[in-house]
Amino acid sequence: MNFTRFARLTQRKSKYFIAQNVSSIQVIVFYYILMTIISLGLFYLPFFREPRSHASFIDMFFMAVSTVSVTGLTTFPIDDVFNDRGVVLLEVLFQVGGLGIMMISTFFAIVSRRKISLKQRQLIMTDMNQPKLSGIVRMIRITFTIILLCQAISGAIFSIYFYFNGYYDNWRDALFYGFYQAISAVTNSGFDVTGNSILPFAHDYFFLICIMFLIFTGGIGFPVIMDFREWALFKLKKNRRQLPFRFSLFTKIAMLAFVILFIGGTIAIYFLEKDHLFKDYGFSSTWINSMFYSMTTRNAGLQIHDLGNFQTTTLIVFSLLMFIGCSPSSVGGGIRTTTIAIIGLYLYAFLKSEDNINIFGRRIDEDDVRKSVVVFMLSLGMCFFCVLFLTATEDIPLIAIIVEVASAFGTTGLSLGITDDLSSVGKLVIALLMFIGRVGMLYTLLLFVPKETRDLGYEYPTEKIIIG
Repeated sequence: MNFTRFARLTQRKSKYFIAQNVSSIQVIVFYYILMTIISLGLFYLPFFREPRSHASFIDMFFMAVSTVSVTGLTTFPIDDVFNDRGVVLLEVLFQVGGLGIMMISTFFAIVSRRKISLKQRQLIMTDMNQPKLSGIVRMIRITFTIILLCQAISGAIFSIYFYFNGYYDNWRDALFYGFYQAISAVTNSGFDVTGNSILPFAHDYFFLICIMFLIFTGGIGFPVIMDFREWALFKLKKNRRQLPFRFSLFTKIAMLAFVILFIGGTIAIYFLEKDHLFKDYGFSSTWINSMFYSMTTRNAGLQIHDLGNFQTTTLIVFSLLMFIGCSPSSVGGGIRTTTIAIIGLYLYAFLKSEDNINIFGRRIDEDDVRKSVVVFMLSLGMCFFCVLFLTATEDIPLIAIIVEVASAFGTTGLSLGITDDLSSVGKLVIALLMFIGRVGMLYTLLLFVPKETRDLGYEYPTEKIIIG
């Protein structure tokens, strides 16, 4: 795909759509629908397919949605349908789906030295879930470059490591799968193109730690990456005249939520499985495996065991982590870490009878609190309804449906192997969940809100009611 041409098309289309009183959110959703259709068309080209391979339309549509939403759920073995060129196509689509259509198109517009209009910046702000326009093009240029360098360096390291440690017998396969693993981990796609995911690396601690770092890089949020870059430059160029560097409140909350969820998930998985699945493992191996699943369930979907071997309680913990997902403005889905963090802070403030939510010397805006509560409640309600619906339409165990629904909404890709067994209606439900997980519940709600809303200009009297 010619991304420079796509960037020009994006600018022309954005002018047309916004001029027709269509919101930026509706334009962005249209672009993701269009990208899904384009992906579906590309998947049917013989150039990317194995000879005599076959997959139904509903399965190919499901694959297109899963790819654009970088989820990783599939209804057929990828290596049976797509050839190596098809895998490379998937890697390109991972970048578009994970980093965002507007980031990709804008970066190539920057490279081609095209002017980024105000309307284009508004779409970028919407796609990347940013609160303001200032500095957004600079953030795209820097974060996109950092992520590409991260993929290139880690891909080269993996390739060399795979070859010299005997995972692959020739340089061609080592390079091919080395770069695939790097791109897959950073974009948190989790697609299995070999049939074994990363099961052969179950006891390779170096590889697992590297994968966890790459998952963290893709899922922590682009503004956080930008903040850490500015912090590093500040430390390198520090002098007495410089103003002290301060991390943004978003970065602080995103990092706090990540640390709490990562440590909490690791401890929960460790104690649930140390006498079960990990009973024959050593102390360090048990902790590494627990850390890996605490990380990968947040969005990557990579696995080093058959999920069916985990206890039901552990699978529920996995589902909870998948439901929460990654940070906003990242490659991940779910309700996002800042949402659950603000809800936790709101409950803490309520128990202390405080009117405001204060943290790190700042007060959380009331509008952000309302949005967090709405996103959490509607996301929980939607997933609960989907679980009920699938239990009525599918002859599948309840825990497998819960994992599937949480995995789809969190764009994670972990499954108990039921995806291919779903009916056509079930596959469409999961596909819708994947799409909503990628776009975000808040934007899905705002999708149906007109661009211009009318303020009534008055308020009704307040009356107290009995609660609890």
